[in-house]
Amino acid sequence: QVQVVESGGGLVQPGGSLRLSCAISGSIFSVITMGWYRQAPGKQRELVADIDSRGSTKYAGSVKGRFTISRGSAVNTVYLQMNSLKPEDTAVYYCNARLLVGSLGDYWGQGTRVTVSS
Repeated sequence: QVQVVESGGGLVQPGGSLRLSCAISGSIFSVITMGWYRQAPGKQRELVADIDSRGSTKYAGSVKGRFTISRGSAVNTVYLQMNSLKPEDTAVYYCNARLLVGSLGDYWGQGTRVTVSS
């Protein structure tokens, strides 16, 4: 069974930084894409950043230049370095993994809460 687990959220002041981590565990899978989504109260879940197997990245315009997505040496690990955080970044952040587990599918973590407030 595939597990996707995020960590690293918390409370931070505006202008501060956090690093989110995501790790996938399981068997018989190939990682196609990993990414981060976020959902603020009353808002739709949105893509923050993703990275494919070749290292190509995408970012939401609102975070470009402030956030960096990267993969660890293990292909089942992904990070989101968040700098210059703003109150509008406050949300629950979810790790998404597009995997081949018999067939192509999306797997989600439970979310980690990020609160940016003074």
